This record gives sequence, structure tokens and C-alpha cells, in this order.
Amino acid sequence: MKLYSKKEILPIILILAIFVVGLYFWPQLPERVPTHWGINGEVNGWSSSTFAVLFFPALIAGLYLLLSFIPLLDPLKTNIELFGHFYFWFKIVFILFMAALYFITIYAGLGHEIDVGRYVMLGIAVLFFFLGLMMPKVKKNYTIGIRLPWTLHSEAVWDKTHKFGGKLFIALAVMILIVAFMPGPWSFSILIGAIFLMLIILFWYSHHEWRMIEKARKF
Repeated sequence: MKLYSKKEILPIILILAIFVVGLYFWPQLPERVPTHWGINGEVNGWSSSTFAVLFFPALIAGLYLLLSFIPLLDPLKTNIELFGHFYFWFKIVFILFMAALYFITIYAGLGHEIDVGRYVMLGIAVLFFFLGLMMPKVKKNYTIGIRLPWTLHSEAVWDKTHKFGGKLFIALAVMILIVAFMPGPWSFSILIGAIFLMLIILFWYSHHEWRMIEKARKF
């Protein structure tokens, strides 16, 4: 499957739709709208309505282009094409996640009360869950995946690490769904701690598998 296909029209339409929604609500927004919240759920950052409406769709479009074109520069881009279907849907999920953040900003800007932290956590859970499903399908490359010295050195270590990593991502997604309903400071702290722990585990697992393969070669 090629990295580019007629299906790419779908994310483009989504980005245009996001922009149109922003333009629709623009006249209804006050001059200043909340654009950043602290871990306690209180607003601690404001921007002009012009910035809020125009910047986020532009950011989403920029990130989509980045996700689409960087793989083309990868020396192993043919491997990326092997899981191109999953990568395409990852881009869709990522755009929807960013769109949700954008719509939350607009909703709050219109004067509505909303537990931003909880919805962000739920969105992160969905994103991590999809990453967990995609990880076992990711083939060795230099752009996407768990790129550690041992995974890049050995295709066998790459495959084992990504299969194991997929399970960790799904487990983390389930945990985030649970802690999303805890008070903001607690849920944020647990999220950061869990991500850090997962990275340590993946680091250790990748090195451990590489050592096992190297030992087997010596005998």
C-alpha cells in the first residue's frame, strides 16, 4: 500500500471542516478566550479569538503535512508502506484528537463550563489505545515506532519490542480511562508517572531482548 492514495482526501476534508466550524463560531466568541488550563482545571492562559480560531486549524494542517511527508524521506519507507493502512488511520485519529481540543477551546470560549482535563485524558486514552493496536504492525523504519539502538540494530528486537509495546500502550490507555475521573492533579501525576514507567520498561525490554539474541549467537 502506498503512503499516498485517494483516501488522503478524507483527512483533508476533516481539516477543512474543522476550519469551517471555527469560522462559524468566530463572531460569537468574545475578544479573549481561554486557551490553556492548569492541572487543577482552572484557566491560566488566554488568547485573542482571532488567534484561537485560526491558529489551531493551521496547526492541525501543519502536523498532518508533517506526518504525511516525513515518512517519504525515510530510507526504509517501503517498510512504512507495509503498515500504511494503520498509519493512515492513526493520522485520522490524531486529527480528531486535535479537533476535540480545538472544539473544547471554542466551547469554553462561548462561556460554557467544561472539565477540560477529563476530556483531554479521555482523548489521550483513545490515542494510546489506537497506538497499542498499531504497534505490532509497525515494521522497522527510522521515522515511526520505538526507535532505540537495539530495535534499529535488530529487526527481531524491533518486532518483539513493538508487540510488547502494543500491550503496554493498551494497558496504559485503560489505566488513563480510569484515572480520568480522579481529581486533576492526581490524574495528571499518574499519567506522567505511568508514561515514564512505560518508557523505562520498553528501554529495558529492548536491551534485554538484544542481549538474549547476542548470547544465542555466541553458542
